Amino acid sequence: MLKKTIGILVLFIYIFSLTSVQAEDSFVTSSRIEGVLVVDVSKSMLTSDPNKISNEAMKMFIDMSSLKGDKIGSIAYAGDVVAKKDLVKLQAEKDKNDLKAFIDSLGQYPNTDISVGLKDAILSLDASHEKDYLPLIVLLADGNNDVDEKQGKTLKQATDDLNTSVAEAKAKGYPVYVIGLNADGTLNKEILQNIATTTNGKFFETSSADDLPGILSEIFADHLKLKVVPVDELVGQGDFQDVTIMIPNTNVLEANLSLVSNQPVEIKLFDPSGTEQTLPSDKLTFTKSKSYSMVKMLSPVPGNWTLKVKGVPADKIDINFVFNYDLQLSLAPLEDKKYKAGDKIKIEAFFEDNEQKVANNDLYNTMKATLLLTDLETGQTEEIPLAANPQGYTGEFVLGNSEYYEVMVKAEGNSFFRETPVHQISAEKTAVPVEAEVSQENEAQPFPWLYAGLIALGALLLVTLMVIYFKIRKGKPGFFGQIMIEIKNEDTKELFEPKYEKLKGFKGEFNLPQLFKLSQEFTETEQINFIPLTDFALLIYNKSNCKIEMNGIEAEGDYQRFRPNDTLRIILKDTNKSIYVRMIGVGQNKLLEKSLKQA
Repeated sequence: MLKKTIGILVLFIYIFSLTSVQAEDSFVTSSRIEGVLVVDVSKSMLTSDPNKISNEAMKMFIDMSSLKGDKIGSIAYAGDVVAKKDLVKLQAEKDKNDLKAFIDSLGQYPNTDISVGLKDAILSLDASHEKDYLPLIVLLADGNNDVDEKQGKTLKQATDDLNTSVAEAKAKGYPVYVIGLNADGTLNKEILQNIATTTNGKFFETSSADDLPGILSEIFADHLKLKVVPVDELVGQGDFQDVTIMIPNTNVLEANLSLVSNQPVEIKLFDPSGTEQTLPSDKLTFTKSKSYSMVKMLSPVPGNWTLKVKGVPADKIDINFVFNYDLQLSLAPLEDKKYKAGDKIKIEAFFEDNEQKVANNDLYNTMKATLLLTDLETGQTEEIPLAANPQGYTGEFVLGNSEYYEVMVKAEGNSFFRETPVHQISAEKTAVPVEAEVSQENEAQPFPWLYAGLIALGALLLVTLMVIYFKIRKGKPGFFGQIMIEIKNEDTKELFEPKYEKLKGFKGEFNLPQLFKLSQEFTETEQINFIPLTDFALLIYNKSNCKIEMNGIEAEGDYQRFRPNDTLRIILKDTNKSIYVRMIGVGQNKLLEKSLKQA
């Protein structure tokens, strides 16, 4: 069951532009979402989704959405868009019920063209998008296109249109989370994975409604930078069993509690004072379908709540819990001055709720805050713990002798995390001290012909090298070489056939699933980014939990330089496999295969 991304001024400018874009992408300005549910209702779904898991998933997504202004719409497609519900701002249970009734009314139609559904979803978000809303698309499909060429559209045209829509979704910042439905084993995983990976969404595969709470909880958590709070699985005993639900502080906006079982369950909920709550009520919504039950707690009182669950004996009951916070982490403006090497800079960060600074000792003390200071000349990142107080987090750092830095604060708790935007700092380097000066008071110094000659020779050599460099570069922009990966099963020691991808002309950052179209098994490597630094060097930024070894030595810190002839080993956490990565040139392939097999 499924549970739970240098030495010259031009390069500095490139890194600044790159990191500033990343900062905007990762900065959550609101917990409100604009979600378009796109579902394949072609006749092929009668076999790939015979139990209409897609309908259950969409209804569960609607139930998880907030009644405080989330906007949800739905699009059904086959050979064309056959039914559509424009984005609705959720403000009452009736709004949710209308959407769910629309989903229940959907039928099946001939032909399939994924591109038309995705294109229409993008148009819907374009027309409805509001500032401070987080847009996303949830696509439910089997990934198989089946166009009627008599209608004037070929399969190639449908594929080209899909690629265009995927590129457009990526450019506009609309991540596509894909749920692949595979009851009959005909899932076209490659197409669906590419849609998710390219748009910075995620791909999930299922043939059972049992997976839906885990999948949808992960979609919400990933999109809103939350964490799925683990709850133990229960086995029904015929009597009530207690499950403790801890609400950490008063800043919890909502909490979604979902239960899935094959047999009906009975639940009761008690607040921290021990008082039984009425389900539903003004502060608690309760919904049930044939596959799940869900309780939404609105602005719940902090403390330990008790959920009592009564299930049929031996029936497994899966419980998922996701908090939602309408909080943003902000960095106080730094002192407006010209910095120099050796300056001590004080940092202050704090949460904001609706642009108002939050003062809450319990909130700050239950989260770990870290300042990430990156020296953009060396690529090294220093992690500096920050101290908590009722007003936020404080700390300080000292500037080294580099010109360019970036700072960001990350706060992480058990149920969510937040990051500030990246702030860039420039500093004046300290001049190299002159060791000695010759006094000119008593004797006149001759003109230093030797030094002048050496300087002129050096300048001539520099110009010559630059001419050679740009002649080599002419007509060959971007990154050179290629990447080879080889996957090793650590249990059997089996090495799978190596894969190669050329990087000629490549200019942007990438991760291995994007480059090699890796399966869902390797999803955790999406958080390991490769950033071109020079024609023959990459910067690796590891935001994952994977362990990385460089040339047989465990790498320290989030950033590593990766050059030709380096051997990178990524040790996966979620599966007992390793990925060996080499950056190579022409003619090295066979030699590297041999050396890796000896590793």
